[in-house]
Amino acid sequence: MKILIAPNAFKGTLGPLAAARAMARAFRKIFPRAKLELLPISDGGDGLLESLLFRGAACADSAGLRRRSLLAPGPLMKPVRAAWAAGNGLAVIETAEASGLRLLSRKELAPLDATSFGVGRLIRAAVRGGAAEVIVGLGGSASNDGGAGCAAGFGFRLLDKAGRPISPGARGLPALEKILLPAAAAMPAGLKITALADVDNPLCGPRGSARVYGPQKGADPDEIRFMEKALLHYAAVIRRELGRKVSALRGGAAAGGLGAGLAAFFGAELRDGSGFVLERLGFEEAVKRSDLIVTGEGRFDEQSFRGKAPVAAARLAMKHGKPALLVCGSCAVKDLRRARACGITRVIALDKALGGEGLLSDPAASLAKGLLLSTRTALACLAPETGGRGGSNPRRR
Repeated sequence: MKILIAPNAFKGTLGPLAAARAMARAFRKIFPRAKLELLPISDGGDGLLESLLFRGAACADSAGLRRRSLLAPGPLMKPVRAAWAAGNGLAVIETAEASGLRLLSRKELAPLDATSFGVGRLIRAAVRGGAAEVIVGLGGSASNDGGAGCAAGFGFRLLDKAGRPISPGARGLPALEKILLPAAAAMPAGLKITALADVDNPLCGPRGSARVYGPQKGADPDEIRFMEKALLHYAAVIRRELGRKVSALRGGAAAGGLGAGLAAFFGAELRDGSGFVLERLGFEEAVKRSDLIVTGEGRFDEQSFRGKAPVAAARLAMKHGKPALLVCGSCAVKDLRRARACGITRVIALDKALGGEGLLSDPAASLAKGLLLSTRTALACLAPETGGRGGSNPRRR
């Protein structure tokens, strides 16, 4: 039996590679004769670099990429060491590295002041280093500034009525009146930027960045209302100054509106992050040569169906008639028929398997232990599909 182990990041606890290795430890005990293939995945959010740089991945398009780092302003402008990758004219940037929610403690959350400025510095470094194509993974951002900080970090000038730079974060957006372009040399002709969105929400409105993702970044109801008005004003100024409509752009809400900002300032193409990364990794071919697909993420909820990598992986498994097991830290999906309709044969929620104890103290050990404890109930349903293909039966416990 061949098992493809392809988790997304368990946000805030494990990267996709660490999660894959923890799962592999469990499956070596559950199916000791099975052949395991590890292929950590991403939807453009946390873990994008790890996924594309993983040496075992069938990722010919990423050949030549090398990990680099830059001391860049973090979400509150405090310097952070941000990783990125470059090679052969291509650069890959992960928003969370410079503007990530994980860079702030709960006490430091500042939804109106957090900025994407550091992402702009990473893009500038990539362009100065000779990159003709830049892939920006969106997701995991602490900011909700619509990408204004990213533009400023690259070299655009965002000014108020008096010609002064606006304040960082969403707090400064209501004062925005004028946008000045960077020097022509800063933006080389033919520069291609692809923004990978892990959601399909627009920048503004009921499903927009402020209302849906503001609470995740610590915003209270008053701050959410402020951000919505600020982003509407921001979108109006962008339309007037740059001639681009971004308020209803599909995926524009990704990374606190950075998707919309990249489209507005850089002419970036917004792509479905899951589809882009899975194609680049050769994921469908890996599914074809496997008998069981195991994927996962930290929290399985409504947003999982709106562009997240594990559901995209399960749909490809279903396309080829392969069972898919989804492992998550917690499950908020009430009707699992929806999961089955997307190709997810079974869901293992670690908080239920382990009773919620010790999940965060040692996430990798908890992941492996939760899989082992769930052998009877979760893997029994997979036996008809996986049994008789060269693997052993799950061990009884």
